[in-house]
Amino acid sequence: MPSWPFPREVLEDSNPLAGLRSEQVAARRRRFGDNDVAEATPRRWWTAAAASARDPMLWFLLVVSLLFLALGDRAEALVLLLAIVPLLGMDAWLHRRTQASTEGLASRLAAEARVLRDGSWQVLPARELVPGDVVEVAAGDWIPADGLVLSGGDPQFDESSLTGESLPVRKRAFEVAGALPDSVDAAHWAHAGTRLLTGSARLWILHTGALTRYGEIVRLSRAGVQARTPLQQSVTRLVRVLLVAALVLCLLLAAVRLAQGHGLVDALISALTLAVAALPEEFPVVFTLFLGVGVYRLAQRQALVRRAVAVENIGRVSAICSDKTGTLTEGELRLVETVPADGLDAAGLLALAARASAAANHDPMDRAIREAAPPSADREERLATFPFTEERRRETALLRGGDGVLAVVKGAPETVLAMCTPSPEGHDAWRAQLHALAGRGCKVIACAQRMLPGSHDPAREPDSGYAMAGLLAFGDPLREGVRESVQACLAAGIRVIMVTGDHPLTAGAIAGEIGIGGGQPVVLSLEGRQEADVEADELAGADVIARAAPAQKLQLVQALQARGHTVAVTGDGVNDVPALQAADIGIAMGERGTRSAREAAAIVLLDDNFRTLVNAIAEGRQLFSNLQRGFAYLILVHLPLVLSAALVPLLGFPLLYLPIHIVWLELLIHPTAMLAFQLRSDARLERRPPAVGPVRFFSGRAWRALGVAGAAATAAVLAGYRIGSVSGAAGDPAADGRSLALAVLILCNVAFLVVLTALRGRMPQVIAAAGLASVVLIQVPALSGLLEVRPLGATGLATAIALAGVVALAALPLRRALD
Repeated sequence: MPSWPFPREVLEDSNPLAGLRSEQVAARRRRFGDNDVAEATPRRWWTAAAASARDPMLWFLLVVSLLFLALGDRAEALVLLLAIVPLLGMDAWLHRRTQASTEGLASRLAAEARVLRDGSWQVLPARELVPGDVVEVAAGDWIPADGLVLSGGDPQFDESSLTGESLPVRKRAFEVAGALPDSVDAAHWAHAGTRLLTGSARLWILHTGALTRYGEIVRLSRAGVQARTPLQQSVTRLVRVLLVAALVLCLLLAAVRLAQGHGLVDALISALTLAVAALPEEFPVVFTLFLGVGVYRLAQRQALVRRAVAVENIGRVSAICSDKTGTLTEGELRLVETVPADGLDAAGLLALAARASAAANHDPMDRAIREAAPPSADREERLATFPFTEERRRETALLRGGDGVLAVVKGAPETVLAMCTPSPEGHDAWRAQLHALAGRGCKVIACAQRMLPGSHDPAREPDSGYAMAGLLAFGDPLREGVRESVQACLAAGIRVIMVTGDHPLTAGAIAGEIGIGGGQPVVLSLEGRQEADVEADELAGADVIARAAPAQKLQLVQALQARGHTVAVTGDGVNDVPALQAADIGIAMGERGTRSAREAAAIVLLDDNFRTLVNAIAEGRQLFSNLQRGFAYLILVHLPLVLSAALVPLLGFPLLYLPIHIVWLELLIHPTAMLAFQLRSDARLERRPPAVGPVRFFSGRAWRALGVAGAAATAAVLAGYRIGSVSGAAGDPAADGRSLALAVLILCNVAFLVVLTALRGRMPQVIAAAGLASVVLIQVPALSGLLEVRPLGATGLATAIALAGVVALAALPLRRALD
């Protein structure tokens, strides 16, 4: 068992028997401060506002909305201003979440403590404790600070939220005699943030506040940086590129129109019209909408999203670092197998074990025995009980049994076997059974019995002559659906790594049962290495990491990220907080998770079901695919719109699009981009590898396909303008060319929708609505006059359809590039 350094310098003048005096307390408080895990930071609204002001998306939306307002389009300006609200809300929530995470950590510390001061016991606020104090804790109490167990009635501690150890941990009293040591075995330590389960304990406080192991977790949590997700970065880069290109085109067009002698007003109108067409204001709006839809859909699947941008990132997960206790398993100790001796059945063995268990004991193992034992298991008169201690490693009960006394003992198998008198072959057979159960990750105890004469002295515990009754194996059972969910992840190319504070044998057995590492997982035990540096390759190469400290979980996440993985971390305890924050996606358990874990996580599984995580990944993959196609559509419809709007006047012809045409087209593009690509996931994780490495919103192949399709559409629009200008009626060739060009552009829009969606989801309805609206606006004379276009004849319609068909063929490689 590991040991912890003993801070002799802070305890030199303290007395573990008499506690501290008032003057000592005052001096120590000046030196060490209050027993707070983290200094509270005031909540100031301008801090969150300053953080939000650094987001270029917000400034971009604000500037574009002002441009629309300057053009008199108040509705569009209002929509863009409203789109700022959810983005500001997300930024403010992230800022608040950092503070809430620290507050959640502090909530697991004791509020009060019973302290020995000036020779008497006092109940004081726990934050007033200082090193050298002596405190008492009772069963059910939280430990207020790190200290040594001085005395207690066989205390057992729940350390699962701090270390990940699922079973109660017994502690031994530390004997204070002579010179203070350099280090003390971990079996003597009690840590802040853990809870006393059974017995009582007197503690000598050694570390308080930020110097406790709990405080170390807080420091790791506060040091974690919440980086922008890859999709956020990718969208920001894309918008910046499009914004720069749009501004350059606008300035160029204005300069050329001035040089052509069209005057300042014409140049300004040309530039503003092109700006409205070219500025990519739809991208952040569509991005926000898609994330909102993803949040809603994941909530329907019992996954509460606390950071909207996490919805897209979860679809890229390539490695899951999963806590075992309460995540893969149920987090409860249960009887899983009984091995009774010859002549005894399972019920009889359980009845004997229940007789050996103290009725008032809150030990989880005893509780599991009593729940499984027959109702009449402990009706005999109890004459004496010899309780379990770490030194004795057994518990014995003497009961009135007819004319004699029945002695029943249960405890560590080696201890109980040594008290029995079977043949050597019997010993070997029981040891073989014991090794088989331990190899499966079970915690095993033995039970034996002996009849004594009625005159036996109840004050004397018999320590030999017992007959072996059998073995009882306990374990933490798997959660429902975990095995299938893990296998689905592995089939989809996602690594699953178990990280736990449990024993390596237990962890390895559980991992093998659910198929991690192909059923033969590589187990890395960090027993005794909690304070040592572990090689990143060693961490990243393991399938199971046992006895891991919080800092080492954090190192594992960083090692996987350094190797190009998008890492998800599941957890429910305080020990998981640093890793949850550092991970690309932190996933907490909603039912069993601590408040600290939930506050630190990006997603909370409301049903604590690992299967929900698989569904969330599938939904995230579908969302990213939807968003890719939505952005591809926006690029495809803007390329011919912007290029034709710039090239036609640059060549000296009249403006191809008037401001009303741009508004019309934008009103068509906006709802289409938002509605047409909302395809749902079927909740099955596809058998394809996740993206690994730096995020690219579009691959090189997809960009080339976008360029080809966009160029084809631009050529088709320009060809439509030329054909319409030449073959139109006399009087206004520009209006005839504009009419056919607009018809071609609208039909190209329809072709892109068909290619990108393959008519799935709401696509048929969207195409029908868009096509009908466009035909009515162009072909109905009363409306076409308002748009300054002319209805097309049969030849014009056929020409527009033919040109759009060619564009559809040119866009087909894009769908393959996005699949």
